[in-house]
Amino acid sequence: MENNMNLSKKYEYAWDKYSKEDIEKVFELSDRYKSFMSRCKTERECVSEFISIAEKSGYKNIETLIKENKRLKSGDKVYANNMNKTLALFVIGSEPFEKGMKILGAHVDSPRLDLKQNPLYEDTDLAMFETHYYGGIKKYQWVTIPLAIHGVVVKKDGKIINIVIGEHENDPVIGISDLLVHLSADQLQKKLDKGIEGEDLNILVGSIPIEDKNVKERVKANILKILNDKYGMVEEDFVSAELEVVPAGTARDYGLDRSMVLAYGQDDRVCAYTSFEALMKIQNTDKTCAAIFVDKEEIGSVGATGMHSKFFENVVAELMELSGEYSSLKLRRTLSNSKMLSSDVSAAYDPNFPSVMERKNAAYFGKGIVFNKYTGARGKSGCNDANPEFIAELRAIMEKHGVVWQTAELGKVDQGGGGTIAYILAEYNMQVIDCGIALHNMHAPWEIASKADIYEAVKAYYAFLKES
Repeated sequence: MENNMNLSKKYEYAWDKYSKEDIEKVFELSDRYKSFMSRCKTERECVSEFISIAEKSGYKNIETLIKENKRLKSGDKVYANNMNKTLALFVIGSEPFEKGMKILGAHVDSPRLDLKQNPLYEDTDLAMFETHYYGGIKKYQWVTIPLAIHGVVVKKDGKIINIVIGEHENDPVIGISDLLVHLSADQLQKKLDKGIEGEDLNILVGSIPIEDKNVKERVKANILKILNDKYGMVEEDFVSAELEVVPAGTARDYGLDRSMVLAYGQDDRVCAYTSFEALMKIQNTDKTCAAIFVDKEEIGSVGATGMHSKFFENVVAELMELSGEYSSLKLRRTLSNSKMLSSDVSAAYDPNFPSVMERKNAAYFGKGIVFNKYTGARGKSGCNDANPEFIAELRAIMEKHGVVWQTAELGKVDQGGGGTIAYILAEYNMQVIDCGIALHNMHAPWEIASKADIYEAVKAYYAFLKES
């Protein structure tokens, strides 16, 4: 009979198993990750950075391969860029596509404030930007903090102007004011979600009037002059702009022991970055390996750059054509026989808020990557709910590669819930499970992750691509 100690499951604490060399690797990875997170605060910035790194690693643009009618072979590395906001990368395997692929899927959009199409106005000699928040946020968290602007302005002639304001140490920052506590008697009686209304998320951007006293709205005019002098913008250009307002500042070590990372947008760029690092380690493979980084997950995965788009399916069809394998039936078989880790974050247990978690089924900092069999809300509504056969296979892979992992659900049953892109890929009949890193402060301007969990995520994603 087995010893009783072997019959119970005890999840490992990653820091306990690390050697001095392991800890050095953990911190080296986190330094690369912090650098990435400090530079890449929008979908476009993430896609651009990934393409730059991938091209240096031998990845070729699929559009070039299609134009040249180049035949793909095992070991070839290919990427497909969709509107600069969605990216798919592939390492071509030695087996036919129809035997299935191994896929990592994350999203690179994050909750934020978007400038409205006609954002600039003047009120009492102050220039302001109107915003529309994107994704699920607690609006009160976005006031009285330094904010930056990232994005693009597209001129009528098609010229794209990249804009980043508020990140360089000499840049100005902008922000949203809050009511002083001395006059907050009425505000403090409101429910938390009504303390700051969506239409009150207006950003103060200037207070100096233009010199010409004959001009109306002189402060607004001065802001337009500043934008025109630096970027060649006129007010109408806001209509064809995509300008995102995000927290200003760099990713930082968090904790006196530097064991964690504080950064904006870790949901879900922490899983995107670790998935990307894992794929870059793959050189030769039996089944084709893929990583896809999508937009619009925070608002339902809709639109041409969201996971509901046919982009991924179309790219796989193109790859099969370049490999001499395409048919409609084989494409269906390829997707159906594929396996995927939906690389998305989970909620870490927070001792400040224990009531929303069920301890036995919560994720914890330092206990590795998190497998979520299901997400959804309350009665598993809208979730994927992975098959146990697939989970058993993943357990064996994680054990073989010495990956520290845990399993969790997103809070107590009736407390709330959330969703990912997992169910969308599962519609192809492929095996899918959510698998990512646990965070504190999810969807807040600054989120927190464990460096150990980031390290284990790269190991887990690589193991999946290598073994499954």
